[in-house]
Amino acid sequence: MALDRQEVQHMAILARIGLTEQELESFRDQLSNILEQFQILEEVDTSGVSPTGHAAGASGEAGVMRDDVAQESSSFEDILSNAPRQEGEFFRVKAVLEEE
Repeated sequence: MALDRQEVQHMAILARIGLTEQELESFRDQLSNILEQFQILEEVDTSGVSPTGHAAGASGEAGVMRDDVAQESSSFEDILSNAPRQEGEFFRVKAVLEEE
């Protein structure tokens, strides 16, 4: 299924990303290729395959999820000892926002 330029441009607008003409063409080719791969997958006979509810295995399979058991937390000092930099009782990190 080949996408046309307008469809890719519409997707870019929905995703709120600006694309150059060269990027539009490149994405058109790449997205068309992805859709073609899904069309191939649609042709695979999965009539004998039961659906699964979890990617790690069939539901009901042992060991997929562990029981949620309450346990003792680490001490504040142990947690803070892992900080590369600290200031008093706090982690010291680089500023990520600039003041205006």
